[in-house]
Formats: sequence, C-alpha cells, structure tokens
Amino acid sequence: MLERLNQAMEYVEAHLDQRIEVSELARITVTSEYHLRRLFSSLAGMPLSEYVRRRRLTVAGAAVLAGEPTLLEIAVRYGYTSGEAFARAFRAVHGVGPGEARRTGAALSSQPRLSFRLTVEGNSTMRYRIVEKESFRVVGRKARVPLIYQGVNPHIAEHIRSIPAETMLRIAGFSDQDPEGVVSATVRLSDGFEEGSELDYYHCVVTAAAAAGLPGDLDVLDCPAGTWAVFENSGPFPQALQQMWADVAAQWIPSNPYEYRPGPEILRTRPHPGEPEHSDAQLWIPVTRTTA
Repeated sequence: MLERLNQAMEYVEAHLDQRIEVSELARITVTSEYHLRRLFSSLAGMPLSEYVRRRRLTVAGAAVLAGEPTLLEIAVRYGYTSGEAFARAFRAVHGVGPGEARRTGAALSSQPRLSFRLTVEGNSTMRYRIVEKESFRVVGRKARVPLIYQGVNPHIAEHIRSIPAETMLRIAGFSDQDPEGVVSATVRLSDGFEEGSELDYYHCVVTAAAAAGLPGDLDVLDCPAGTWAVFENSGPFPQALQQMWADVAAQWIPSNPYEYRPGPEILRTRPHPGEPEHSDAQLWIPVTRTTA
C-alpha cells in the first residue's frame, strides 16, 4: 500500500502543470477515491487537494523567482484562469504576491515532496476483530464540532453536558446490539484531517429500531450493512484512545487488506475497574476488504 502511495506521489510530481484527477491516483493505488482521500489525509495531516495546491505553488514560486516566463504564463501553466486568481493563491501560501516576490526576491514557503514509509515503534500489538453487521441506526443527539487531536474536546464535552438526563435515559433504552450502551459516533464532513476540520458528533446508541418508532426530538443516522474493524485498548483517557485512532490510520490500514469505506466511526469507552483516569475502549471503523 505504501509503495502505491509513493507511486501516486510520483505521478503528482510529473503532472503538476496538468489536471490531476483523483480517480487516476486511486487507480494507481488500487483503492477507491474515498479511501485514498481518507488515508492520505490521515497520514499527511492535510487533504490531498491541499497538498497538490501547495506543491504547485511551491514549484510556481521557483519559476517566479527565476524571472522567466511572465507571471501570467506561470499562472496558466499551473491551472489558474487569471493572474488575479494566481496572485490570491500565491499570497495565501507564500505571504507575498508574485509580483512583489519577483521584484524583491522575497523568501517563499515550500511544501516538500511527500513520501510514505511505515515506522514500527515499540513491541505492542493491536487487538482487533472483523465484524459483519446488518444495517442499523445511530440514535441520539448530534452536534457539529471541530476536530481536536490531543486532549479532551471541550465542544464535545459541552454537547454531552447539554443533554438532559431524562433524554439520555430514553436514548440508552434503544440500545439493542453491539456495541452496547451509550457510545459516540463521528462523521467527517470533508476529506481533511487537519486540526479544526468539522465533524458531526453523535452521543448515541446503536439500534435496529424502526425509524417510525423513534422520537422526533432525536437525531438518527442510517448505517447500511457492511464490514467493521473493531479495535480495543486500555489506558489513560483520552490519550490512549487518540493514539489508537492514529495507529489505525498509520499502521493497521497500510498493513492489512482493508480500506476505509463511508460511514461513522463508533467509539465505546468505559472506566477501567479501579483506575478512574483510565478507560477501556472499542473503536469501530467501517472498512471493506480489498481485492488486490
């Protein structure tokens, strides 16, 4: 998988002055477009489209400083329809316009070429199982929150505090399958994994209850039948489960014959017996087995 990702990066470099289709990069990596966007963002910390844009403007910056050709020719070469659009994008990355950069020889920013490699740290193993689930519903209360990688997310904590106890009791009563009890489910709203990107967060349960029988004041997300990779760990909350999330993307996905598919990521946490600052966690990731 990592070798194919690096082949895709080579393709990007060779076509920075041409239109780059995600479908072609997905063909090179033998994955779906969804999985490629998701995996790239997880590993690189930025959307694939943002990486391509930054690499183009890095190469364009070198051309601007070189003095040839004209700024408009550079803009057109790297896919901009006008000098104004190129100048705006150039300034957003480099902090200075292309004309000023050429006149003054200003220092510019640079997006290095990416390459991927698997780094194995420690000697711990990831505990996981593969589960085939029939269709189900996520039922609870939803809030739109920013992604925060480290520490407790205060927006999620505030959302949970805002749900009345009586409402939580009603929600908990709909739990009828694994993962049991109150859980959280997150749906990413873009292919970006950068800090601050938006999520739909559900404080919820997993249920087979018919939509017609659910209260109108609850939020419902339908999940089709499919395959789930279920990971388990124990450790300090929330650091251990955040590390597990990162390890799934950086270690498990590139090393196993599965790829991401659309759907919510479901997390079940419970206090570890006798250790109130630790938790036992289950992370459910929607996946599909690759054919390659």
